[in-house]
Amino acid sequence: MADSKEPTFEEKLQQLETIVNQLEQGQVPLEEALKQYKAGIKLSSELEATLKNAEQTVTQMVKDDGTVEAFDPKAANKNA
Repeated sequence: MADSKEPTFEEKLQQLETIVNQLEQGQVPLEEALKQYKAGIKLSSELEATLKNAEQTVTQMVKDDGTVEAFDPKAANKNA
């Protein structure tokens, strides 16, 4: 059975950069350009979702009782 490991964020970003570079060069036939454009849009959406998820994770804190709450930098600065 083949290993169908999901590409990492960095791998997806590299794929998107490759697509953008190829499209910017303008040497890709129309049909291939459309296919690459669609793949680039999909990659862009996936990368954006990953970043939003990471941002949500980073902006949460776990309290002593195990509950999770949004991090409020203004409140943190008052306690400093």
